[in-house]
Amino acid sequence: MAFFAISKRHPLQPLSTTDLVLEHERLHEEIDQLQRALTSHAVIDQAIGAVVTFGRIPPDDAWRVLREVSQRTNTKVRTVAEHVLKFAQGGALPDTELDELRRALDRYTLRFPVDRSEP
Repeated sequence: MAFFAISKRHPLQPLSTTDLVLEHERLHEEIDQLQRALTSHAVIDQAIGAVVTFGRIPPDDAWRVLREVSQRTNTKVRTVAEHVLKFAQGGALPDTELDELRRALDRYTLRFPVDRSEP
């Protein structure tokens, strides 16, 4: 029995049962990867919000701060974001990341000075 699968590359290509199983596995791997990416994106968005709050800088600059800390510490952005979220909740931030975070915030707050005496 022949099965047909609709594909962008090969529309209505007849597939064997083995091909269908392989395609099924590939699609599940893709779904897993997309779910991890979605979770990672949410963590980064939350960390951007934390940096906006305690750095008093615009969201675009908060993203740049996270990216700079990541690049300067050779740490994935997602990992930096996780650490920043823990820090925002009273946890510790690795010393190298904390130093780079302070430097980056200093660079961006110097561009957009704010009155830090406000509550």
